[in-house]
Amino acid sequence: MSHQETVVILTPMKDATRQMATYFDRLRALTFPRERLSLGILESDSSDSTWQRLQDAKAQLEREFARVRLLKRDFGFRMPQGLPRWAPQYQVARRSVLAKSRNHLLFHGLDEEDWVLWLDSDVSEYPVDIIERLLAVGKDIVHPHCVHEYGGESFDLNAWRDHGRVHMHDLRREGDLVRLDAVGGTMLLVRADRHRDGLVFPAFPYGLRNPAIRPDNIWLGELETEGFGMMAADLGVECWGLPNLEIRHPRF
Repeated sequence: MSHQETVVILTPMKDATRQMATYFDRLRALTFPRERLSLGILESDSSDSTWQRLQDAKAQLEREFARVRLLKRDFGFRMPQGLPRWAPQYQVARRSVLAKSRNHLLFHGLDEEDWVLWLDSDVSEYPVDIIERLLAVGKDIVHPHCVHEYGGESFDLNAWRDHGRVHMHDLRREGDLVRLDAVGGTMLLVRADRHRDGLVFPAFPYGLRNPAIRPDNIWLGELETEGFGMMAADLGVECWGLPNLEIRHPRF
């Protein structure tokens, strides 16, 4: 790893006031050099004070990180009251909007950095040297293992292999570095040039058969981070997981 490599952390946020203090505390604890670490946050469709809290924090953040970009873009989507965000009938709409938010953040939040670290605002624990450890893997797309409890089953079930039958908790015995077909976005390191090459988060079922293609080109479609994995494969880029490097997501 070059000592000059730079990283931008990109985070989409929505109704994040409850997690914001922990989110920033964890960022400030990172051991990666601040002069090579930038931050981009996109807030969208919040019903709380997330955007105002970000504005209030901006001046301090700009003193702490190499570059800070705060963005706002509403997509007009909210889950019906009383339904959890994983309600099956709303997954296509919800994840399509999340893909759009990630892409908007990517196009406006990435500058000249070498790497993008995608980080969800509600990830509550990770090692302070997580960036150095992910970079040391030497792969273009690397996903640590997001769990509720250390040693437990995977929380981020968007990271899988073998048509979704195998998740990260199934792969612990395979070793510290395993191949994945799809990834999640709780924490995901991506070489920035792969994004610049056209690798984005599909806001539609990527690979779904289009009537204009040749009849023997038949695909199944995946959305957002899972579609990202499919697109990476089409670009000749492999996705890798670290089943024994765990980060934690709280139970809400």
